[in-house]
Amino acid sequence: MRQFDLKGCLEDIYSRYPEAARKPMIGLTGNYADGETRLAERYYKSVVEAGGVPVIIPPLADRDAIINTLDNIDGLLLTGGGDVNPLWVGEEPSPRLHGINRERDKAELLTVRLAYNRQIPMLGICRGVQVLAAALGGEVEQDIAEGAAAGRVAVGGAQRLLKHSQDADRREPTHTVRLDPKSVIYTLYNKETLAVNSLHHQAVRNAGRRFVVSAKSPDGIIEAIESSEHKALMGVQWHPEWLEDDGLVLFKWLVARAADFSAAKRLHRRMLTLDTHCDTPMFFHEDIHFDRRDPRILVDMHKMAEGRQDAVIMAAYLPQPKIGEAFSSKVAFPVKGPTEYADLIFDKIEAIVKANSRYISIARTPADLYEDKRHGRHSIMLGIENGIALNHDLANVEHFARRGVVYITLCHNGDNDICDSARGCSTHGGVSRFGEKVIAEMNRQGIMVDLSHAAEKSFYDALDISSDPIVCSHSNCKALCDVPRNLSDDQLRALAARGGVAHITLYHGFLRNDGRKASIMDALAHLEHAVKIMGVEHVGLGTDFDGDGGVRGLADSSEMINFTIQLLRRRYNERDIARIWGCNWLRVMAKVQSK
Repeated sequence: MRQFDLKGCLEDIYSRYPEAARKPMIGLTGNYADGETRLAERYYKSVVEAGGVPVIIPPLADRDAIINTLDNIDGLLLTGGGDVNPLWVGEEPSPRLHGINRERDKAELLTVRLAYNRQIPMLGICRGVQVLAAALGGEVEQDIAEGAAAGRVAVGGAQRLLKHSQDADRREPTHTVRLDPKSVIYTLYNKETLAVNSLHHQAVRNAGRRFVVSAKSPDGIIEAIESSEHKALMGVQWHPEWLEDDGLVLFKWLVARAADFSAAKRLHRRMLTLDTHCDTPMFFHEDIHFDRRDPRILVDMHKMAEGRQDAVIMAAYLPQPKIGEAFSSKVAFPVKGPTEYADLIFDKIEAIVKANSRYISIARTPADLYEDKRHGRHSIMLGIENGIALNHDLANVEHFARRGVVYITLCHNGDNDICDSARGCSTHGGVSRFGEKVIAEMNRQGIMVDLSHAAEKSFYDALDISSDPIVCSHSNCKALCDVPRNLSDDQLRALAARGGVAHITLYHGFLRNDGRKASIMDALAHLEHAVKIMGVEHVGLGTDFDGDGGVRGLADSSEMINFTIQLLRRRYNERDIARIWGCNWLRVMAKVQSK
């Protein structure tokens, strides 16, 4: 009668501490029929065999239910089942459409979109791969045979269409698929041909821009897709839950990626995450909504929450007028001059914060940042991009210090009265006489000197003039991308020797200049080069979001946690990740503000 001994079972659980090892929690979408949520046991047993903890998600299109579920899982498994209603993707139903499941469609499409924004790893199986495509910009073929007859499905060469809905036992593979050698799924199996089972009549017609096709059957049908953005997203047409060891490979992939995501979430709960440069105020004239998920901007409260980003330094960007141009002609708001413009931007930031004070605050010191994090608030710090904001009046350094400005980028794209720009014409031969006074006054007022955008001579001049360490809030490595705006290895060494920091930025043209679009991997390459030259105590991230910054895999604030995931996969420890995410910068800030 041992199987009915509840006390003995409990004693076995309590005989060790902790009671269970931490394992990733995987949410599985449940099927729905006859008023019941159902799920074939092979799905959840496969998750357990792969090392995860399964949680069945009922098909509820309820906002609170979906969001709270997503906030508590580490991975998402989209299971098989009925057809997707084509009306959700703007198409009329085919006569061969059958078995649509109205209870599942809205719930799962919403779940996928929200999970994607939260960077939750996902694996879609059969219907699941079609839901991935439908929710994220792809197209679904309502019936494979009909699509092939109409020419929507490109059947390869003279190959006749295979039987894609088998009558054999589900454990029996009935056709093969060819894996793309450049794909993630190929690295999992390490072979180009895989035997699979087929239990579908729909398929993905077009994977969309967020995916690449990673496997096809011999007749040309798309059989697997995966992320084009270096994210943990994959979908397959076949049913791996029935394929024993061959199928378990995919479940282990999902659980491993969910473990990465879970570890990153725990780190973000414990440490401060700071982006040292964004240009979101450049969009203020468009009446953007910071408290909504506004598609016009890359940083807002929703995206910061999704990416688990604590803080950002928002810059009042001031364009540099050419000779003969009035500053007022370069900006969208009617102002007398650059000082008034910077003040107007800060007024608007303060208005945003006041309207959302329960969730966001303006921080001026490292202590403010940590206080906000303890109370569950996001933080905005104020910066100025282009010292033209001073309007050649040294008293304005103190004025902006009183407003809470934490750094001033001395110049932008063009020489100003303070110094020469990396894209200027050597007006002063480095830092001007007025610029020397500005730097000294910034030191006195506790404002960090930012040399992103500065010419090389200006950089070294400022390094000599400043009594405090200097920062480069958004600059990359010239050794990897040789453009005037980036820092040479000698500059990086000199900056580190004086206790300063350089923060990698996400502008394509500063990451690579070979004509190819940059990605998160390029940003990591620049970061790791800077670490090699300077040491991990002198690096960080300044995205330049909304100032043309943003790359595949790190495209807006919602994707910031992907940076942590990649650092973990490169075996950076928690202390070093915390340094990169803000501790290095705050060390400099504390020193500058300590007067």
